[in-house]
Amino acid sequence: MTVRIAVTGAAGRMGRILIEAVSQNDACELTAAIERPESSLIGADAGELAGLGKNGVVIVGDVNSVINDFDVLIDFTVPAATLANAKACGAAGKGMVIGTTGFNAEQKKELDAAIAPIAICQASNFSTGVNLCFKLLDMAARVLGDDVDIEIVEAHHRHKIDAPSGTALSMGQVVADALGRDLEKVAVYGREGQTGARDRETIGFATVRAGDIVGDHTVMFCADGERVEITHKASSRMSFARGAVRAAAWVSAQAAGRYDMQDVLGLK
Repeated sequence: MTVRIAVTGAAGRMGRILIEAVSQNDACELTAAIERPESSLIGADAGELAGLGKNGVVIVGDVNSVINDFDVLIDFTVPAATLANAKACGAAGKGMVIGTTGFNAEQKKELDAAIAPIAICQASNFSTGVNLCFKLLDMAARVLGDDVDIEIVEAHHRHKIDAPSGTALSMGQVVADALGRDLEKVAVYGREGQTGARDRETIGFATVRAGDIVGDHTVMFCADGERVEITHKASSRMSFARGAVRAAAWVSAQAAGRYDMQDVLGLK
């Protein structure tokens, strides 16, 4: 059975790549595309906009106007828009794949309430390689334990609006959980001035924003005399998009609940 997919943020860079990724997946079909109501591209053909040729899916400005036309909505937008979409999908019983990052504490509570009736897959990164790195990071942290200093360095394009990246924070959370630490208490976001000697339990984050970097992440486990580095470098957003479409097909067959890419890939 073909899974009907909606993509929101359809005119953006990630939205266009998602539309292309849906077209490449034989198990899925693009049946709806959504943009901001004020977008000049409302009414445009989604396939043509993505460079695929016309596919007959017209971009609309309100998810509610196409709520009956899809099974799963893929959302890589911004927290406020994702919350509105989650409320609409929750009320209509539609699944979601959420790649949006940067939610604050209050928004996370709102999202939890909105998605309670439906199946969603939410992840900071849908790349198969990144999710394999999560597994390796858990292993490395448990083996190296408290004998290393842990630093996370991430780099993205100049247009990314949140920092550190959701992926970097997820990597830090994996490491903290493995070591029994509370990330909120041990995270250090940048350093300046006379910071004093490093506390062994801290997990440092460093952020780079420059050019058109798609996404680089490195976690360093540094001991006296040696260090282990686990690195993932993305050269194309298509790796994220294919993973998100794979997750959408998987979510369509699941009971209500919150899942992540580790569930989709069978890594748990």
